[in-house]
Amino acid sequence: MKENIVFRQFFRLTVRPALASVVLRPAPVSMVAAVCLVAALSACKGNETRPEDGKPAAEAKASVRSGFACCNLHYSGDWISDSNLAQLPFIAAGTPIKVLKIDGNRAYIEADGKPMRLGHDYGRAEETTEQWVNKLVVLDDPKVKMTKFSPAVRSAIAKGQLMKGMTREQVIMSVGHPQTNENPKLDGPYWRYWWSSFGPYYVYWAKGGAVSKIDGHSETVGYMTYKAK
Repeated sequence: MKENIVFRQFFRLTVRPALASVVLRPAPVSMVAAVCLVAALSACKGNETRPEDGKPAAEAKASVRSGFACCNLHYSGDWISDSNLAQLPFIAAGTPIKVLKIDGNRAYIEADGKPMRLGHDYGRAEETTEQWVNKLVVLDDPKVKMTKFSPAVRSAIAKGQLMKGMTREQVIMSVGHPQTNENPKLDGPYWRYWWSSFGPYYVYWAKGGAVSKIDGHSETVGYMTYKAK
């Protein structure tokens, strides 16, 4: 009993004051400042926008594909559909194109710097959107090949029109790829195209692979046939 009383008095007079001095003693100003600085730097580090592993930040806006318009691509506003209606204005074959993003049945592009969209509206069952986009945006400038065509063929392509004797390649440059849902095989006797949503026309092929006839409504055929001056 006496030993307990002595221990309590010793604790009260020696140990307790020592603990109080440790707990209540304020930290030096320099230490507080250092802790605050470390916390601030950690917060800033956590808010940084980091690029993907192995990719510099400058590549964040890199295009999916860069090349040239394979052919005359008809548009309405900023929309280019795989129907490629011939009555609409068109972006000329060889126009520089950057494919920025492919999302579902759509692709977002810049055509000669102008934002536009590609719409895979009809041929989805026959090919993927990426396959279709790769047909439209080619790596080699078609204008280089055009220099080897006859003046009449070059003029027809420049106007988005057709003429007898054109090859399949020249027809595609002038009026685009036919819809794959209506032309799943390109080795058939004809290709079906559209002047408007209600006005189809047909390009018939001779055995040698050249255009033999352009058929459809007389007005449509008149619009689509190149007439040399």
